[in-house]
Amino acid sequence: MSRISKLAACTVLAAAVSAGVAIAKDKPSIVTVVKVTGENWFIRMNEGVDNYGKDNASVSTSQIGPGKADAAQQTRLVEDLVAKNVSAIAVVPMDPSALEGVLRRASQRGIKVITHEGDSLVNTDVDIEAFDNKAFGARINEKLSECMGKSGKWTTFVGSLGSLTHNQWVDAAAENAKKNPGMELVSAKNESFNDANRAYEKAKEILRKYPDIKGFQGSSAIDVIGIGRAVEEAGLQGKTCVYGLGLPKDTGPYLESGAVNQIFFWDPKDAGYVMNKVADMVLKGEEIKDGANLGVPGYEKMTVIKGPGKGIVIQGQAWVDADKSNYKKFPF
Repeated sequence: MSRISKLAACTVLAAAVSAGVAIAKDKPSIVTVVKVTGENWFIRMNEGVDNYGKDNASVSTSQIGPGKADAAQQTRLVEDLVAKNVSAIAVVPMDPSALEGVLRRASQRGIKVITHEGDSLVNTDVDIEAFDNKAFGARINEKLSECMGKSGKWTTFVGSLGSLTHNQWVDAAAENAKKNPGMELVSAKNESFNDANRAYEKAKEILRKYPDIKGFQGSSAIDVIGIGRAVEEAGLQGKTCVYGLGLPKDTGPYLESGAVNQIFFWDPKDAGYVMNKVADMVLKGEEIKDGANLGVPGYEKMTVIKGPGKGIVIQGQAWVDADKSNYKKFPF
C-alpha cells in the first residue's frame, strides 16, 4: 500500500472512531435516583433499570442513590445530575417537596423528569404510580382489621413524614378503620427512615407503651421486618397482627413464624423498567394516552390523570398480596 493510500486509510479510520465517539456521546442518558442504596427493594429495582438498558441499546441507563435514606442527600445527587446535563432523571423521591426546586431547574435545562411515588410533584413530566394509592392503603388496613377482629389498638409506620405515598397509604388506612368503632389508632406515623433496626426499636417501644396493642401497619418495605422481629421476640405471634409493604424473601422468615401475617407489594424490578421506558418515550416525544400498554405486567392498561403541574400521573394495577401460603412463588 502506498504512503498516500495508508494516509487515506488512517483518515477513514480516524473518522470512523470520531463518529463512534460522537454517537456514544450523543446517546441519551437516563439516570434513576432511588431513596437509598443497599436496600433490597432498590437492589431489585436496579435489575429493571439495567434490563431496560440491555433491551434498548439506543439509551444509557444507570441507577444511583444516597448511602442512607435522607432527602437532603438525594437532592444533592439530583443537583449533580442537573449540572452534568443528563438527558432524563427518573427519581423515587424520599420527600417530593424537597425536590421541587431542583426538578424545576432540571426542566428549565431541558432535562426530562420522570417520578415514581410522587404524584404531588409539580415539576415532573410523568409520575408513575403502580396503582391507586388510597385503594392500596385501604386494602392493607381492611386485612389488618379482619385479623384484629375489627377492634383494639393499632398503629402505623412510615419511612418518613415526607414520604408521600407512605402517608397516603396510612391516611387511607386510618379512614378505612373508622368503619370499625372498636379500632383505636395510637401513636400514628412512626418514622423508620427505611431502616429495619429503627422499625424494630420503635416497635419494641410501642409494645412497652401499649402492651395490649393488636395491630401494626407498615409502609416502608422493611418496616414489617423490624416489627416482625419485635413481635417474635415478645412471643406475640398469633396475638398481634402485622401487615404492610414488604418483599417476599426478606419477610419470609417472619411469615413462616407468624410474626408477620401478610405483605403487599409491587415488583420494584418492573417499576424500574417502566420508569426508564417512560423516560425513553418522553425523550422521543411519544404521547402516553389513557389505556396505554407499557408491555409490563400490571402496566398493560394505564390510567392517565392530569398532574398538579405541567405533567401527567399514570396509574397501573400492579399490586400483589402474599402470605405464608404463596410468598415462595416470588423470586425476590
